[in-house]
Amino acid sequence: MEIQGIAWLGTRTTEFEATSRFFGKTLGLPAEHEEPDFAVFRLPNGDKVEVFRPSDLAHEHFTTGPVAGFLVEDVKEARAELENAGISFIGPVHRYDKNSAWSHFVGPDGNVYEITRDDSRT
Repeated sequence: MEIQGIAWLGTRTTEFEATSRFFGKTLGLPAEHEEPDFAVFRLPNGDKVEVFRPSDLAHEHFTTGPVAGFLVEDVKEARAELENAGISFIGPVHRYDKNSAWSHFVGPDGNVYEITRDDSRT
């Protein structure tokens, strides 16, 4: 497994509006998608920042602060390597198209992280 970068950052916050305003207005990142409990901002290089309100039930496991997504070539292979190294994963590998996928895991520090492949970056 080779880590190619940090492609994604997600944060679950009670300060949803202020945090979304910070990424959108203060940092000037364009909003790619917005819902009442969820917002996606895109960086110029294709990386994403996602903000979740506590009522977003799909991300209840984001309890330790911002979650960084490490870019890998193959999520399934990287997950197998990490599992062989004793890393515990949260749920299955998730896919959002043919090649793009992600999987969350708990690091040795107890924080949640992710491995990801995102073909929409190119």
